[in-house]
Amino acid sequence: MAVIVNWNGVDIPEELKALKKGRYVLVPIDEPPEITEEQEAGLEAAIASIRAGEGLSLEEALAQAKASLE
Repeated sequence: MAVIVNWNGVDIPEELKALKKGRYVLVPIDEPPEITEEQEAGLEAAIASIRAGEGLSLEEALAQAKASLE
């Protein structure tokens, strides 16, 4: 479960107070994550494929995403 928190650097946000006891990793999202050259090339190929009309329909994409999680 992802929780987005806007923090002023001082007060504890309500979103954090609502989390269950445990260990968490907080990662700032103000800067985009770094991707590898291979990942960037893959994204560019996917965009080109979609622009060429070779993309998947929403239903196909959802079915593939669901299958990959099973």
